[in-house]
Amino acid sequence: MSQPHIGALSGSAPASESNLTLNRMLVTVCAMLATLMQALDSTIANVALPYMQGSLSATSDQITWVLTSYIVAAAIMTAPVGWLTARFGRKSVFVVSLVGFTVASMLCGVAQSLTQMVAFRLLQGVFGAALVPLSQATMLDLYPAEQRGQAMAVWGMGVMLGPILGPTLGGWLTDAYDWRWVFFVNLPFGVVATLGLLFLLSDSKKDSTLKFDWIGFAALSLGIGALQMMLDRGEQKDWFSSTEILTETVLAGLGFYLFVVHMLTARKPFITPAIFRDRNLVSGLVVMFAVGSVLLATSALLAPYLQRLGGYPVATAGLLMAPRGFGTMLAMLVAGRLISRMDPRIIMFVGLMAIAWSLNAMTGWTPAVTRFELITNSLVQGAGLGLVFTPLSVLTFATLAPEMRAEGTALFSLSRNIGSAIGISVTSFLLSQNTQIMHAELASFITPFNHMIQSGGAYQYWNTVTPSTLAVLNGEITRQASVIAYVDDFKFMMLVTLPTAFLLLLMRRPKAAGAAQEEAAVID
Repeated sequence: MSQPHIGALSGSAPASESNLTLNRMLVTVCAMLATLMQALDSTIANVALPYMQGSLSATSDQITWVLTSYIVAAAIMTAPVGWLTARFGRKSVFVVSLVGFTVASMLCGVAQSLTQMVAFRLLQGVFGAALVPLSQATMLDLYPAEQRGQAMAVWGMGVMLGPILGPTLGGWLTDAYDWRWVFFVNLPFGVVATLGLLFLLSDSKKDSTLKFDWIGFAALSLGIGALQMMLDRGEQKDWFSSTEILTETVLAGLGFYLFVVHMLTARKPFITPAIFRDRNLVSGLVVMFAVGSVLLATSALLAPYLQRLGGYPVATAGLLMAPRGFGTMLAMLVAGRLISRMDPRIIMFVGLMAIAWSLNAMTGWTPAVTRFELITNSLVQGAGLGLVFTPLSVLTFATLAPEMRAEGTALFSLSRNIGSAIGISVTSFLLSQNTQIMHAELASFITPFNHMIQSGGAYQYWNTVTPSTLAVLNGEITRQASVIAYVDDFKFMMLVTLPTAFLLLLMRRPKAAGAAQEEAAVID
């Protein structure tokens, strides 16, 4: 599959170098807008769920399908992006995905019932699945090797900042206007990105003889869909004590098993087995899985921590989390410039250590943590994520054949999505479980023989005889148990981050730009 060209508006005559640079910049902006839209929609609707619940007359259990439907559809449709690109051409798939995503967003904004909302969110996930991998593949092909670090820094801002800023933007739009604006905000970005790619990006080579591997797709869809459902609904259904969760676990295992067997035995599976022979790609997928789990899990934990335990209003909590996004953005720009001057693996190692340091610092937090420490920690953690993500986006595809890039970027996005889903589910489960365990352990000290609560101010506030003061005491025990459970979660994420550094030893450093010049972008 040939690399996409940058189309010139004037026609077939060779364009000047300045026109080439301008067109390349415009395509970059359009690709980043597409990435930002999809990344924002993975989290922007979360804070609007209570408002949707009232408007759509849904129960608290039913309204979660607004999130689940989008996540499941996007995860399933990410895998075949490589095949769709090879069959129909990158530009065609890109433009159709953008138009479909924008239209589906508008439909979500005007939905009048829960059934309509879930159906439109499914549609939004189907079209949105291709946006991130196609954006990344386009950026990798547009820029020569020595400029890919900066290109990935720009592209990565959309991927990393979207989930971080999504809750803040969603909360502001819902509070200032209406929850429907959470979806309407995609319209201007979708129109600009679609028009830009339609006129500036030429199509890649198409292979109309390709046949779709329906058996492999069905098996992988079953595995991914069942896994996402299990992770999303496990906390509500008390995990493996539920027949639904057990069934979804079995189906997920069966689906992945059938997919692997079929991929290794079929003549033309839609995911080429040869792609997994690339050591950089496989290592990059594992690192992306770990980074993805930390990226969204920390945001999912920190927001309720600040609101419920720290006592911060929603708006203030969002502002205190914003420095994380700024740290990510600045670190990406720095990493983009350093990649061509030093070993990217060193930059990634520094980033991983910064993430681990910030998570270790969080294990000493209490609800009385100062705002200065909150902001400093968020900046360091965001910078660590930025230092990892930009070189990882370059290094993962440094040794991969150009014709496999669309397939590789799809797997890269899929790895990030599954990592995020597993990270959020595991940390939420551990938080709930450890809170109950610590509550029982702390409550065991509340006895008539404990003189600490039978005298002085403690007796006045936490009298174990009076029902009202006993309820206050139980609330304080729950609060302290939650603090300890949060600390355990932060420690768990730190322990997930540290071993990831060893995978950097398996990745090869990309060749110098002058050693192997790739095919340059061509002006039509």
